[in-house]
Amino acid sequence: MQDVMLITSSSDLAAVCARLAKHPFVTVDTEFLRETTFWPKLCVIQLASTDEAVAVDALAPGMDLAPFFDLMVDPNVVKVFHAARQDIEIVWHLSKRIPTPLFDSQVAAMVLGYGDSISYDQLVQRTNGTQLDKTSRFTDWSKRPLSEAQIVYAIADVTHLRDIYVKLTGELEKRGRTEWVAEEMRVLSSPDTYRQEPERAWERFRNRVRKPKELAVLMEVAAWREREAQARDVPRSRVLKDDNLFDISLTGPKSAEALGAMRSTPKGWERSRDGLAVVEAVQRGLAHDPRTLPAIEKHRPQSQAQSATVELLKVLLKMVSEKHHVAAKVVATSDDLDRIAENDEAEVGALKGWRREMFGEKALALKHGKLALAIEKGRVVAVDRIPAVIIAEEKAP
Repeated sequence: MQDVMLITSSSDLAAVCARLAKHPFVTVDTEFLRETTFWPKLCVIQLASTDEAVAVDALAPGMDLAPFFDLMVDPNVVKVFHAARQDIEIVWHLSKRIPTPLFDSQVAAMVLGYGDSISYDQLVQRTNGTQLDKTSRFTDWSKRPLSEAQIVYAIADVTHLRDIYVKLTGELEKRGRTEWVAEEMRVLSSPDTYRQEPERAWERFRNRVRKPKELAVLMEVAAWREREAQARDVPRSRVLKDDNLFDISLTGPKSAEALGAMRSTPKGWERSRDGLAVVEAVQRGLAHDPRTLPAIEKHRPQSQAQSATVELLKVLLKMVSEKHHVAAKVVATSDDLDRIAENDEAEVGALKGWRREMFGEKALALKHGKLALAIEKGRVVAVDRIPAVIIAEEKAP
């Protein structure tokens, strides 16, 4: 096995990626900063095969990351990440390509019952008993030169991941759950998951507005904020805080004076370039034809029966998850349970594919009295209800 290396030139990166492309899988991780930017600033890339492990200085002068991006879409090499979403977002932003084929060890661990959203260091501890050194976790990865401790820490994230990948794929195959993970990877592999379209920025707040006028203003102001944050490469809150955005959507100030009269508006901000741009966005929103707006999801308070159903579904979910050794979070979310309680045909993951077979069918049966929950030897169990018994209960005074 070669010694671990820090790659600082494009030619060395190309050579490493050529070697890595000969392997059936590579493990991948990144170190980045985004506290003061909209887009994550890629600082270090870690890569490992069964033969070698390297750290790539993404900020090295003249560094061309094209060989890395080519490797990420090589169809013959599985790219193994842990909690892949942010890493993939970086690759997508810089290259407009999605790593594929893809394997996320956090998702696989959830499918295998290691726990909800298990962290990397916890998974390393669970799989091989190693305690990771976390001292370099919160260092500034943009400062140069990188210290030896930083490089060792960074590379450890992909060397342990090799063993984790082999162990988890073996368990998935043995338990017949390989396709379960593949189903989740299709979501992570979709460009739609990572597109930051200003016109859709309002969707993060869609449940906070109740009137068409509020929605129209929210759509325009949120889109303006998103465009500004992306163009300036600053966090959204640096342009306009969420609370201010929401207040403006509810109030709909048509003039700088009206904007300045709002309690959440800093003194004089209404006359700034941003303040005037917000007023223009509000005016565009108010000019929308309400008939062209997306439908507003009206929140209806749960009935007592629905609330009781949700509580029973939570118990059922816990029982099913423990029985099959799979994280409850990956089977059904709290929103799934709420929507199942309200609608048998709800468009939720828990009523599709393997989730429906494992949990969804039982959830519907429980909801309609065809399944009961009972305590047996200190554990919750599901019991089929006999139709004749149900009829007798309905006739009872």
